[in-house]
Amino acid sequence: MPEIELLERFKIYLFLSILLFFSEISGQIYPDATVDSLLRTGINNVINQNYGDANKIFSKLNNNYPSLPLGKIYLAANKIAEAYDYSEDFDEEYIRNTLEEARKQAEELIENDDLNIWYQYFLALCEGYTSYFEALNGSWFSALSTGVNSISEFEEILKTDDKFFEAYIAIGTFQYWKSRKLEFISWVPFSNDTRKLGIEFLITAIESASYNSHLAINSLIWIYIDQNKYEEAIKVAQKALKEFPESRTFQWGMARAYEDVNPSQAILLYQDILASYPTLRNGNYKNEITLKHLIAQQYARLDNKEMAIKYCDEILSMKNVQAKTMEELSDRIQRVKELKEELTEKN
Repeated sequence: MPEIELLERFKIYLFLSILLFFSEISGQIYPDATVDSLLRTGINNVINQNYGDANKIFSKLNNNYPSLPLGKIYLAANKIAEAYDYSEDFDEEYIRNTLEEARKQAEELIENDDLNIWYQYFLALCEGYTSYFEALNGSWFSALSTGVNSISEFEEILKTDDKFFEAYIAIGTFQYWKSRKLEFISWVPFSNDTRKLGIEFLITAIESASYNSHLAINSLIWIYIDQNKYEEAIKVAQKALKEFPESRTFQWGMARAYEDVNPSQAILLYQDILASYPTLRNGNYKNEITLKHLIAQQYARLDNKEMAIKYCDEILSMKNVQAKTMEELSDRIQRVKELKEELTEKN
């Protein structure tokens, strides 16, 4: 799989890393049991792609606890997750306005009580979502600026409570991928390699036995894939799927890991992901085209030219695909054509 595809799938993991930081470790459960319960239930619904139910729960959280920014943050997060999952356009105005309102609310809470670690967490969380959203929209400078702010705020949280393990997950992920993507300028004095530190932070989060330690485990899926440690990636993916067996996010990670170990298994997983999507929404064929291309690539690896060409033909013969979709997937469509031509020439 080209590196750009690995990074595209990593984006959704990064989103989940930001999404699920609440744990059952003493001192890290939100003091209000009802708020804690609503958060956990809503978040689980997001992971399992039950976006409608998640929206209802986060709306209830927002309406019943208007003085907290949490409802707003997760309403925006749910919108981002759903649109990304279905490869649909984001409701940018709603997402930006909702996160901005949440950010202002978090800052006001901090002004009134700057020692409250949860208020600091709300702001870091809000900044993290904003950074993620800007990255998805291609606004990389804004995404980097906001992301650095978010990580700095998480680091401040650790100065107050070094057992606030949610921060380890965010910082560990950031440290690894920051170094990974800047390794080409390793000669610059300030660009020290923090990949090992990032992994250590993630391991600390896993060993904390927190309710959401599976997020740190899932981060290792993509790190191991990046390091070509596919067997290790498969093991940790299996662990994540034990808790959330219906999650397409974790299924994508496992399927990607299997590509370089067992292409036949990767095919089955990609087929399962394809089948898990409901009836076509809004004439959007992006996921179908992407998954069928990945399946065709695996069949080509297995030298099963007939099946590989079959999937290529299914993509190239699709009707009524929106012009916008064809434009956005033009590079992939071209690679599908090239794959078919290559396989046809070999026959």
